Amino acid sequence: MKLESSLFSQLNALAMLVTSHGFQHYWKTHYADHTFRNVYRWNAFDISLLIPYFLVMVILAFYGIHRYQLVWLYYRNKRKQSRSSQPPARFDEENLPFVTVQLPIYNEQFVIDRLLEACCRLDYPRDRFEIQLLDDSTDETVEVASAMVARFAAGTQGLAPQPVYYLHRTNRHGFKAGALEEGLRSAKGELVAIFDADFVPPPDWLRKVVHHFAEPGVGMVQTRWTHLNRNYSFLTQVEAILLDGHFVLEHGGRSRAGVFFNFNGTAGMWRRQAIEEAGGWQHDTLTEDTDLSYRAQLKGWKFKYLQDVECPAELPIEMTAFKTQQARWAKGLIQTSKKILPSVFRSEAPFHTKLEAWYHLTANISYPLMIVLSVLLMPAMIIRSWQGPIQMMLIDFPLFMASTMSVSSFYLVSQRELFPRTWYKTFLYLPFLMSLGVGLSVTNTKAVLEALFGIKSAFARTPKYRVQKKGERSQARKYRKRLGIIPWIELAIGVYFAATVWYAISTENFFTVPFLLLFVLGYWYTGLLSIFQGLFERKSASGGEMHEKPYPVGI
Repeated sequence: MKLESSLFSQLNALAMLVTSHGFQHYWKTHYADHTFRNVYRWNAFDISLLIPYFLVMVILAFYGIHRYQLVWLYYRNKRKQSRSSQPPARFDEENLPFVTVQLPIYNEQFVIDRLLEACCRLDYPRDRFEIQLLDDSTDETVEVASAMVARFAAGTQGLAPQPVYYLHRTNRHGFKAGALEEGLRSAKGELVAIFDADFVPPPDWLRKVVHHFAEPGVGMVQTRWTHLNRNYSFLTQVEAILLDGHFVLEHGGRSRAGVFFNFNGTAGMWRRQAIEEAGGWQHDTLTEDTDLSYRAQLKGWKFKYLQDVECPAELPIEMTAFKTQQARWAKGLIQTSKKILPSVFRSEAPFHTKLEAWYHLTANISYPLMIVLSVLLMPAMIIRSWQGPIQMMLIDFPLFMASTMSVSSFYLVSQRELFPRTWYKTFLYLPFLMSLGVGLSVTNTKAVLEALFGIKSAFARTPKYRVQKKGERSQARKYRKRLGIIPWIELAIGVYFAATVWYAISTENFFTVPFLLLFVLGYWYTGLLSIFQGLFERKSASGGEMHEKPYPVGI
């Protein structure tokens, strides 16, 4: 209460000051008064804090400038996209290649029927087509999945008998990569399409994608994810915007510029020859899809991205599930960078391709840097309390524009491309989108450090809840993530930043307050949502079965 009262009184004092004397008087007394100029002298301790502070800010600014560059590449090469969206050649109907559809699953009994039905409704000649359900499950999913496959194969699901096969492994060796590699041994297809359990490919998906492989050098075609439950909650709305930015501007910018980009693990199709020449699926990273993508492109295979071909999927509806997903991607990309970047730099690829690969694979290093920035922010504010408007405009403002404003502009552009009539609504979500990125820094820093120090972990799959509309309740309570210590750390950091906000207001450094509030909102939002969902999870467990340990605890 005292803190709230102090904040309120400070804000009230500012309002009274500006009202009574005007903004010009406030600026003059706080930023143009040079009475104490040259009184303060730096010392070694101050310099030891400010050097890493500005070093971190500059590195983050470089990654921010790279986001601007992706937007520029996207628009600069827009004509290339219009030409590449249509295949340069097409297969004759009688010469369509054989396609194997692989469906890797693990303990996902509540979405199996939806996935299988969608794949069995794909419009493709049944004598040139097969479906492999690759099941690594250890729970009731085994019985559910095998029974569903039997019914679709027998034609008792309202469809003709389908060429669908059930492959179950008794161990999870290699996790998803191991399951895909195992399936390839018995696959008949020269082309391989892959869908995760939460995806629902439309009937015409294969027809739209397969003809791009009439071009001999094409090794992989990726399509854009859309979102079945985008409007389920505020969190899913923000998640959708984050993914849209990746698929529109990252994939769009890279593919149009002709540099390396990656298969996303699902909603894409591979040429089997490209997989084999690249060394096959390998499981020494948690992002086996990105790893294989770079190895294949280093072998000279061409990748294509079809922004206009959509494949709907389910977004995580709980903060803990979302954090688990993001941590796996963050750790996997750093693992892949350690493995792949030396080969990229030794290759004959153009310099701009190598530079883009560096930015792509090392981008998650920004999360540990955010933690360092969080620790140094208040000491830096205290040390720099003498600064005037010149220093602020020449140093802080450019760094802020590069590192922070690039995030908001990046996602605004992606929404404008996808939703030209309603994109302006994105402004509503921007503060939460930016703060969510801050709030993920603890979880993802842990994941990045594990990757840097070579700490191995299991493939933490994202639970699928099969909910699409507001108010729907999931049956999949037993797959919820268990509560760890991370949310409490996030809350503690949020308290630290609340104190930083109080200090900024008490010292009348009002221009930094909106920036600091993003940190408070981000850490408290991710922490509180994780804790409340964890409490709900424990209460629910008393009335029903809880999965003992569906994936690693602590995120």
